[in-house]
Amino acid sequence: MEINHLESGLEIKAVIFDYGEVLCHAPTDAENAKLAAFFKIDTRSLLGLWERNRGPYDRGDLTSRVYWSMLAKDAGVEIPSAEIHKISELDMAMWSNINSSMVAWASQLRASGLKIGLLSNMHPDMVSHCRKHFAWLDSFDSVTFSAEVRMIKPDPAIYQHALRGLGTAAAETLLVDDREGNVRAAQELGLHAIRFKSVAQLRSDLEALGFPILPELRPDGKLPLPENGYRF
Repeated sequence: MEINHLESGLEIKAVIFDYGEVLCHAPTDAENAKLAAFFKIDTRSLLGLWERNRGPYDRGDLTSRVYWSMLAKDAGVEIPSAEIHKISELDMAMWSNINSSMVAWASQLRASGLKIGLLSNMHPDMVSHCRKHFAWLDSFDSVTFSAEVRMIKPDPAIYQHALRGLGTAAAETLLVDDREGNVRAAQELGLHAIRFKSVAQLRSDLEALGFPILPELRPDGKLPLPENGYRF
């Protein structure tokens, strides 16, 4: 069970959500293959190169043009300038398939009186994209994007920034994040944390804690279908 330092009965006043692979779904195999084709490499190679300079990109140190040009160089290909825009647009679209169950759960939490926050490593273009298209972000009490504060997880300072935005202590706050390194960094600061793998897994872990508000699943075990697809 992917629960860390949580015990039933603890008072949680706020929940912080990661964005990628928590509030949105991971890109599909077909989407990854389409992106990899620009660089004439296979999907596995793409994922390794994609990660190589993503930290500086998400921190706002690199522009989209520089980041994708670096990836192309690492892949051993040249990408025409006109193609960079297409690649960047595809990348943002790949990360725009919203997990409606998780967004709905965040809304439930806030309606119950808990504070909700967003803490995400995200490059400037994607930040602008999200702020433009996802009106539900306005319901969050605090939103921390790495490119806007020039810090990335797992830097302790970015967690502290998110806590200040919520006005809660670490011991009163639960983080839901898909990356183990981010979860461990949060724990070291005294936050409670669950590593997210699926809505069903999260629901099971929360249930085991006696957490009163759970993300919803359909009676047949399938995730609720998004009303409009949430894809832009």
